[in-house]
Amino acid sequence: MNNTLTVAELKRRGMAAIDDGLQRGPIRILERNKSAAVVISAEDFDRLSGNADATIPGMTAMQWLLAHPAKGRLSEVEVDRRQRAERDW
Repeated sequence: MNNTLTVAELKRRGMAAIDDGLQRGPIRILERNKSAAVVISAEDFDRLSGNADATIPGMTAMQWLLAHPAKGRLSEVEVDRRQRAERDW
């Protein structure tokens, strides 16, 4: 991995250094000339961790909603009852 960033540069430039580096791929963080960490993009992290909520570039909100079935445990009647109770409070 040739895309490296020293801790000193990270302290000096902050998030801008990470943003610039991620344009070239994962970044190896060096501390005292030794590998200390690797920074990857959020998309790579979601892909590697198997995050089911990872989005696909260009996916619309409606496509995302349709791809993720409802996980609620309350019936529509119960939701309506609770909303009425909150309004009446």
